[in-house]
Amino acid sequence: MQTYRLRISPQSAFGTALLGDTFFGQLCWAIRHRFGENKLAELLETYTYDAPFLVVSNAFPTGHIPLPSLPGQLYFDAVSASQRKAVKKQVWLPIEMISQPLNQWQTACETDKQLIDKKNALQPHNSINRYTGTTGESAFAPYTMQQTWYSQAISLDIYLILDEQRISGEDIQTCIEDMGVFGYGRDASIGLGKFDVLEMSGIEMPEQKHANAYLTLAPCAPQGQGFNTSRSYYELFTRFGRHGDMAVQGAQPFKNPVLMAKAGAVFTPSEATSRQYIGKGLGSNGELSKTIPETVQQGYAPVINFHLPTSVE
Repeated sequence: MQTYRLRISPQSAFGTALLGDTFFGQLCWAIRHRFGENKLAELLETYTYDAPFLVVSNAFPTGHIPLPSLPGQLYFDAVSASQRKAVKKQVWLPIEMISQPLNQWQTACETDKQLIDKKNALQPHNSINRYTGTTGESAFAPYTMQQTWYSQAISLDIYLILDEQRISGEDIQTCIEDMGVFGYGRDASIGLGKFDVLEMSGIEMPEQKHANAYLTLAPCAPQGQGFNTSRSYYELFTRFGRHGDMAVQGAQPFKNPVLMAKAGAVFTPSEATSRQYIGKGLGSNGELSKTIPETVQQGYAPVINFHLPTSVE
């Protein structure tokens, strides 16, 4: 499979975080609209059998990846106690640092404010009662929704692992450009989630010598993968998913909740093997949705292969 780096430039506020599993889901809808339902069904036929046609990472500041979720003492040994609070905010690792030893990563990291310069704001909304011509109580009470605004100069990197024997990189880029025009995530119909594709180029992901662990670049489902639990570090969250596009208008737009590990997790296999991604495909056969039984969700994540010292337990 070929690894691509997709670079995008936000053109409006976003109502939904740019996470790999969400981006993959909307990209599936874009494929369906451009190439037809049969093409999408063909691509997803082996998705839950460890044969994905595509694996998508989160969006990261250009040239950076998340710092691994590892015990604090690994990073703080060389930092004074007074500096530790500030250091904890340094969460973005320059990707060229992958070639350096793990204990040097933290000092090279940068903060959200340094790299992204994004602002979160609450946008008021109203629902009008057509009988009274005004707002009211309960379902007609005014409410707010959070939006994320990026600086005009910001670009973001998303990593794609693609099986080009099943669909070409050019076709995937076209579908992503469609997404950028129509908008990504919540409230795309009122202008949110717009972005431009700056480039999509094939790359080789960096890898450390003597790699024996994986750093994930998207939410994933690591269950049943045989990882060494005493040398794996992750933060869990529950994904309360919902259908997108046309399916959001259905009688039951919500999917079954799924437990996942956040990006930046570290998993150690029983035997060191270089891999492009880990995890598994979720859903199909009504497991995620009774409304659309064939629904799947990305539980795969692109990974960086790196060396986790044996002293980290």
